[in-house]
Amino acid sequence: MAVFESDQWSESVRKIIISMAVILALPVSAYAGNANVTLREAISLALERHHLIKAAGFERTAATSEESIKKSRYLPRILMEEGVVASNAPTRVFMMKLDQGRFGASDFEISNLNHPKASNDFSTKLILEQPLFDLSIGQGVEMVKNEEKKRDLLLEGRRQEVAAKVYSAYLEIRRARAYLKATEQALIDAREHQRLAVVRSEAGAGLKSDELRARTFVSEVEQQNITANNNLLLAKMKLTRATAGNAGELLDISDGIDVMHPVMGIDDLKKLALQNRIDMKTMEKDVDKAALGVKMARSAYLPTIYADASYQLNDRDVPFGNDNDSWFVGATLRWELFDGMRRRNEVKKNVALEKAAAEYVDDYRQEVDLQVMESFLRYQEALKKLEVARNSSVDADESVRLLEKRFQNSLATMSELLDAQTALNRARANVIDTENQLALSAADIYLAAGTFLQEVMK
Repeated sequence: MAVFESDQWSESVRKIIISMAVILALPVSAYAGNANVTLREAISLALERHHLIKAAGFERTAATSEESIKKSRYLPRILMEEGVVASNAPTRVFMMKLDQGRFGASDFEISNLNHPKASNDFSTKLILEQPLFDLSIGQGVEMVKNEEKKRDLLLEGRRQEVAAKVYSAYLEIRRARAYLKATEQALIDAREHQRLAVVRSEAGAGLKSDELRARTFVSEVEQQNITANNNLLLAKMKLTRATAGNAGELLDISDGIDVMHPVMGIDDLKKLALQNRIDMKTMEKDVDKAALGVKMARSAYLPTIYADASYQLNDRDVPFGNDNDSWFVGATLRWELFDGMRRRNEVKKNVALEKAAAEYVDDYRQEVDLQVMESFLRYQEALKKLEVARNSSVDADESVRLLEKRFQNSLATMSELLDAQTALNRARANVIDTENQLALSAADIYLAAGTFLQEVMK
């Protein structure tokens, strides 16, 4: 017997050592990057490193580069060409010799004119092209500037979007932590009910079924507690994801959230939304873009004037040689007089697109108005729901207290007590959900008004 107990003790010690080694290893490998952050710190982290914001920033940079590309059309183009030809065609040989400065009296002989020997020509050209009048260049620059402003708006929209995701994830941790606390309290209550059932059963005043029913209830609450623990861990992981955290990092909240109760009336909020909503401003930029399309289509009716110049070297034997040189300067006016009604239809198309964009803006103004109104009503609804939920929780808590006393005095059954406890657990959960909903609905008002980021970072 002593040997058996010694072996059993050694096995127990071995299991304890292994368990402790696993527990000590976990924080180093899995949670080395744990950190508690405030809401503003979490949003600042996300604004600094979130991939969506970085992508929008690169798109903004690309739009700036596109503006430089369009403006470059104002500047002259300078090209260098080197070509070589060989031919015995009479006209080609004649011109090659002239360009090379090798034309002699013998070249005027009829036989040499009609049947010249094959000849080579290396031609080196330096060419300059300069626009003097082309309205499409300036209008192209305006189009790109409009797109650049739109990209600025989209970047700001991404910042608002990411901040809202962080805010929601932050709230989710608070909610999950409150759920965990509620399940822990529910577990304490359930074990107290089980203790009472056991005491009454041992004293011969209670039923064995009450004891079993209480034990089952404890198991159910324990399962809820396990789920609550996992939900809290997942909520922390979602916050890390919302801030574009690195592998191994796990963020937690270090403070609560002050509900952003609106200080404006509904009419002022609607005006604020029309002034600040990024999506509204983006759609207005689409109207501007369509208007520029109309201007560009109409400018096609006007002529373009370009100047060009070149300097040329010709040599019979080697590239870049200089048997002879020449130069050329000129200007060209190009005016398309008839195009089969193409330009007229281009103008008609762009006018229709401009009107369509304006109609979309008018429609979306009404949608924004409705969104602000809905968010305000949901906020007021959440305020009233929270008041009701808190009162219900107080009533449910008092009901459990009274039924517990009645059960101790054999005036109530275990089923009645556990039903009341279940109702209390639901009431506590409802308070948590309603508090969370109030914070979200208050934030939705500022999201609908387009000022969420400014408000939350105050």
